Amino acid sequence: MVKIKAFKALRPPKNIADKVAARPYDVLNSEEARKEAEGNPYSLLHITKPEIDLPEGIDEHDPKVYEKAKENFEKFRKEGYLVPDDNEYLYVYAQTMNGKTQYGLVACASVDDYLNDVIKKHELTRKDKEEDRMKHVRVTNANMEPVFFTYRKVDEIDEIINSVINNQDPEYDFTAEDGVGHHFWVIKDQDKIKRLLELFEQIPNTYVADGHHRTAAAALVGAEKRRNNPNHTGDEEYNYFMAVHFPDDQLTIIDYNRVVKDLNGLTKEEFLKKLEQHFDVVEMGENEYKPSKLHEFSMYLDGKWYKMNAKPHTYDDNHPINGLDVTVLSNHVLDEILGIKDLRTDKRIDFVGGIRGLGELKRRVDSGEMKVAFALYPVTMKQLMDIADAGMIMPPKTTWFEPKLRSGLAVHLLDKI
Repeated sequence: MVKIKAFKALRPPKNIADKVAARPYDVLNSEEARKEAEGNPYSLLHITKPEIDLPEGIDEHDPKVYEKAKENFEKFRKEGYLVPDDNEYLYVYAQTMNGKTQYGLVACASVDDYLNDVIKKHELTRKDKEEDRMKHVRVTNANMEPVFFTYRKVDEIDEIINSVINNQDPEYDFTAEDGVGHHFWVIKDQDKIKRLLELFEQIPNTYVADGHHRTAAAALVGAEKRRNNPNHTGDEEYNYFMAVHFPDDQLTIIDYNRVVKDLNGLTKEEFLKKLEQHFDVVEMGENEYKPSKLHEFSMYLDGKWYKMNAKPHTYDDNHPINGLDVTVLSNHVLDEILGIKDLRTDKRIDFVGGIRGLGELKRRVDSGEMKVAFALYPVTMKQLMDIADAGMIMPPKTTWFEPKLRSGLAVHLLDKI
């Protein structure tokens, strides 16, 4: 059963919350982060992407970068950009995009739950990326950015959260430059906090939706601190890490698409012929075509869009992984025809989040950078949870969640304040 905990967050004053709030570290490269934080001394990017305050071109894994993160975090606290709450609370963080709002509970998740697989994962993590975030957590001694969890909805949890948002003014309420609204409430009512903790104890599992590397890093640093503390009791703050928990029925996974540099030595005609072994291929013309159902793909090649319906032998809807469209595409197109064996390492393939639209696929092919693009129908929340429950791992670059959580509205220290 799931264990969550209230915590004493470090939070920005109301008048600068929108300036502190920043996009997650892993959706921006160093150059983009430098530009985004330009002229804004409050941006959390000074801590999460601290290379922006060092000479251009510095390796983001240079020890000086981590030391800069620590220095900037200390400055934020000293200058009052991040201020501790007076008690341990839970928080509601809501996001509005395209007229739809999703409401998450900000709480500390348990390191034990991660280690014991109560918190379910659906992606593999890379050791180098894990270690990067572990260094950042170690040097700041904090979870600077929340991870994004989901759980199967519970009506009473929804009711409590609704009672908070309907009866309290939000602590923060702003729209970011990308048009996404961010709304944040503090739950100070101890009866509500107690009941929410009890309700989560009745939930069998939570699931990492987004942020597998941050989750792994936070949990592994917690475990590391235990081993290094001869007086460990289990009550220390490092036994927990910060997460935003959203009910599954409020989330939407969007498509995660593929672009490939070449046709593996095939002509266009030869490539289309090989596709017909596994797909019913229909040319759709020059207008963008988006897949409308499971096992339907769209392809952009040589100025034309194509609809590709997978033939029944290519998938198994009774198997959590073999029923995924990313598996169908990987097995029968990327691997078998185009010779791309490892999606993690092959330089001939790239991935484009659906938030960028089909126009981005067309642009990259028309520019000559890529030869062919494939758009997929999104994975469902049920598929994600079924795979995690079965202890299986999704193929790389399967899920894309929007909107992304903004970092900086709450920070969790690994020592008690």
